[in-house]
Amino acid sequence: MKRAVTLSALVCLLAVTAAAPASPDAGARPERHHPGTLLDAVPRKGVLKVCTTGDYAPFTKLDPADKTYSGVDIEMVRDLAKSLGAKPKFTATTWANLTKDVAARRCDIGVGGVSITLPRARQIYFSEPTREDGKTPIVRCADKDRFGAGTLKDIDKAGVRVVVNPGGTNEEFARANIKRATLRLHPENTTIFQEIIDGRADVMMTDASETLYQSKIHPELCALHPDKPFTFSEKAYAMPRGDEEFKEYVDQFVHLAKHDGTYAKYEDQWMR
Repeated sequence: MKRAVTLSALVCLLAVTAAAPASPDAGARPERHHPGTLLDAVPRKGVLKVCTTGDYAPFTKLDPADKTYSGVDIEMVRDLAKSLGAKPKFTATTWANLTKDVAARRCDIGVGGVSITLPRARQIYFSEPTREDGKTPIVRCADKDRFGAGTLKDIDKAGVRVVVNPGGTNEEFARANIKRATLRLHPENTTIFQEIIDGRADVMMTDASETLYQSKIHPELCALHPDKPFTFSEKAYAMPRGDEEFKEYVDQFVHLAKHDGTYAKYEDQWMR
């Protein structure tokens, strides 16, 4: 008798459950939209906050007179902001602080010839790469024969003065490879090439893209083997971690710009 009562109660419970209206969320796919994404916040505010150093032409250059920025990545980020119905608001940073500024969300994106590195990738997201690059030497054209093939062995000799800007991958590469030559830090990336022109330094090793630009605007300087750099690297745009939707949008923006001629057009204006 007790067993019959129990079974009867179970049947009633099942009947009530089956008759109850389904929850409006039952069977629904999880909502992918993230309410805090910059993909929504930037158009809503009408502002894209951009961190950039302003000292790394051809990618980012600050005009000291009128405080305006120009460069390949500056044009690209203006296009990105426009695609989001916003305007860029530029925030000055340094190479030592750029990653920290992006990670702390002091800006929505960091641009200006930023190289992808694994230590940086632990703290921030990188977009799809914009271009390949690598470290290569630049010297006075009058000294080309002095450095032969421009290998590290040719450069890392007693009596050679190597100059480097602090806080980024240039300093990291120089410290790892210069043991015999004299290595000197020069704090201003905008004037560092003048140190070579004026004879206060002999060599700088930086990204091939920068050596091509500097040799274009300073005929006294010659890039050594920019088509065969010492290292392989890629440049990209930096974004705060955790915002997948914004990253996917920036990835798509870069992908399209690389394939429809937009990025190449901006590079040609600065490096050809």
